[in-house]
Amino acid sequence: MSMRITAIKGFADILPGEVETWQFMEEKAREVFASYYFSEIRIPILERTELFRRSLGETTDIVEKEMYTFADKDAKGSLLTLRPEGTAGVVRAYLESGLYQTDPIQKLFYMGPMFRRERPQKGRLRQFYQIGAEALGRKDPQIDAEMLLLMGDFFSKMGVDDLTLELNSLGCLQCRPAFRQDLLTFLRGKQPELCPNCQHRLERNPLRVLDCKEESCIQATRDAPSIIVFLCSACQEHFHSVQEFLRASGVAYRLNPRMVRGLDYYCRTTFEWTSEQLGAQNTVAAGGRYDGLVEDLGGPAIPGVGFAMGVERLGLLLAIKKSRELPRPVLYVAWVGKQAQSWAFPVIGRLRRRGVRVEIDGEEKSLKSQMRRADKLRAAWVLLVGEEELNKGKAILRNLDAKQQFEVSLDRIETEMLERTAGG
Repeated sequence: MSMRITAIKGFADILPGEVETWQFMEEKAREVFASYYFSEIRIPILERTELFRRSLGETTDIVEKEMYTFADKDAKGSLLTLRPEGTAGVVRAYLESGLYQTDPIQKLFYMGPMFRRERPQKGRLRQFYQIGAEALGRKDPQIDAEMLLLMGDFFSKMGVDDLTLELNSLGCLQCRPAFRQDLLTFLRGKQPELCPNCQHRLERNPLRVLDCKEESCIQATRDAPSIIVFLCSACQEHFHSVQEFLRASGVAYRLNPRMVRGLDYYCRTTFEWTSEQLGAQNTVAAGGRYDGLVEDLGGPAIPGVGFAMGVERLGLLLAIKKSRELPRPVLYVAWVGKQAQSWAFPVIGRLRRRGVRVEIDGEEKSLKSQMRRADKLRAAWVLLVGEEELNKGKAILRNLDAKQQFEVSLDRIETEMLERTAGG
């Protein structure tokens, strides 16, 4: 016997039953994005490695140890990477396609898989899916607030109402260096208490120490300086305005000065939506402003703000809240005899084209066996057709929910089903 081939660790199948939950999330996302005037963009899953090195930063965990990178055989010396996040690819497409020349203000959303070489755990896989959005060309605080309102509306439409919005500002190129130096001085005095990873990145990226989830680092940095104190007047005004917009819209939030996000391109407004139901990996969605990214990737000085939501983690919350069942057939056709099968086949084809979900067996089975199958699928209606029904020109239509049945003319089956189900 040959060895059974299994899925790669950290790469999961999305099976029937779960797929319907994902479709529900995608449907609600498209509905909300449309109301905020966002357009969908579809970007490749494979990009040049340099794109992520320049956008994410050489000292980030993603670039240092989490990217799936390999040599391009068609271009000697060129490296390719499976995308670890979506923002860099969207900005690259925004520049390469000339969208910024048509209109610098672009509101774009995307859905799809991302890839990171991480330790697989609950809600975190090596191939994971995100729903994200980017608003490019606007530097005003209102668009920051709009992004948060959009996310809140999306969660509300899905029935997920137990999330906490955490908010912070990372300042800008003018005010952050002073905070970085003060934090570095503080952390040098705590270096023996930090985990090995934070000791390694202390000098190159001290802000990342505040984001560490190791208990030793959390305790060591408990009294670390707050970036809020260092904000320049422009950043203070921007952050104050974002909060004013949120309060005016009734959006609850809490300030979290320790939140720094893991990517170098963030500035000013940053945020996370978290849930206590997910354990240690409790971030459901996150994002922030990245006013220098477009310029870093070779474009003009165009500001931006965006976010990404983890589909797997949202799925976990929906599974906790309510399991979603597979859609059931509207009509199950039970047939006896080849003549009945030949009659039924074109009929169900026409019904399906009219939007009615219909199921039928391809092999001849007993009527009892087919009725068991109809019950298992939770079909709403069953049509019973055999030689006798064909000769009479009438068949039995049974409503399994109401436990009722009646005869219907064969030439009225389609009309009858469309009238009774309104197209399924």
